[in-house]
Amino acid sequence: MATLTKEEAQSILTKVLSFSKANECEVNISVSDGGNIRYARNAVSTSGAITQSTLVVSSAFGKKLGIATINEFDDASLEKVVRRSEELAMLAPENPEFVSFLGPQTYGPDSPEFIGSTAAIDPKLRADATAISLEIAKKNNLIAAGFMENSTTYNAMKNSHGLFAYDTSTNVNFNATLRTADGKGSGYVSKGYNDVSLLNVASDTSIAAQKAMSSVSAKAIEPGKYTVILEPTASIVLLETIMFGLDARTADEGRSFLSKPDGKTKLGEKLVDERVTIYSDPLYAPLPTAVWNNDGRPQEKINWINKGVVENLYYSRYWAQKKNVKAIPSPDAYIMVGGTATMDELIKSTEKGILVTKLWYIREVDPQTLLYTGLTRDGTFYIEKGEIKFPIKNFRFNESAVIMLNNLDALGIPERTVSGESGTQAMIPPMRIRDFTFSSLSDAV
Repeated sequence: MATLTKEEAQSILTKVLSFSKANECEVNISVSDGGNIRYARNAVSTSGAITQSTLVVSSAFGKKLGIATINEFDDASLEKVVRRSEELAMLAPENPEFVSFLGPQTYGPDSPEFIGSTAAIDPKLRADATAISLEIAKKNNLIAAGFMENSTTYNAMKNSHGLFAYDTSTNVNFNATLRTADGKGSGYVSKGYNDVSLLNVASDTSIAAQKAMSSVSAKAIEPGKYTVILEPTASIVLLETIMFGLDARTADEGRSFLSKPDGKTKLGEKLVDERVTIYSDPLYAPLPTAVWNNDGRPQEKINWINKGVVENLYYSRYWAQKKNVKAIPSPDAYIMVGGTATMDELIKSTEKGILVTKLWYIREVDPQTLLYTGLTRDGTFYIEKGEIKFPIKNFRFNESAVIMLNNLDALGIPERTVSGESGTQAMIPPMRIRDFTFSSLSDAV
């Protein structure tokens, strides 16, 4: 099963529910079809295709819940997985936080996630794209390693209370690291889109190649606090620590950077610079996502941080019920409002600073302040009087995303970005930040 139309999903899910003897039953089905190609040392190393189909049945008797999964869809297998989920439910202890499945929901218009040309990507297109990337690497005497993958996914859910939801999406990701033959220079690029026509492998690889060639003979400068320009591939890995931390329960229970004494939180308070506005919108054309989340709740346009103020938190249905508030689901992607400056303009308006291509190997230091540590890599450059003067050796940093966004100096034009840590996608502007903390030097490239 490589595709799943809305009608086919309805038929399968209805059949599964007809086998149920539980008080409540919910069924999720996911079908994905895609391919990939990987290259290293200037040669293709692997290429393949993956088709996956998964059906998950959740059966509940009161507060006792059992879940079973299967990837076969004949009648006997469907009935078998329902029986198994019911057996597991009867064996399970009562879950005091179980909340009954949702009834019918109203969703907005279909999100523009599905692009036919992306769904039609074939091995030849992936091979041709790889050939373009490798040609640029070889022409510049560089060593390239990269990965391209595409997928088309169909998701649907239905339950015994009458809820039904269906969604289909496409995605294509490309990333490449180019290094000089002596290993002293490195450049990186990572892009992801719903629409393959937006992917420009030649341009993206050329940027990585230029960074690789420009980053040789890096000089060591003293660690300390510097003005930095963070490219979106760098800032996303810190920014997402805020977004992943907007959970109401951890804040209410005193376990988060949003917690205050006596069970209070920073909801409604100014947290960062007033130029920071971050929201999610499933219908945002440059970064569309599903209009429902995995338990069937509608995804709507939500302001998370508005002009520096924490405006919303996300809730599990249980915690929302306990607090008597709306059960806002966490976003699948997010958008940060930016400025109008290009990257070149940000550099030209910088008296002294450091341009950072990428932050990686991110590790938590203090969850209460969102302090993280990690390393720069793949092209770090010193800026003076509006010009990139020379490449510099990489640093270890120690920084909090909250402090970072309070030291905001300027914002550029947002672009769609893929996190090298979580794979999350977001629209993020390049940022110029004051007093970014570099704690030590690193010999890594």
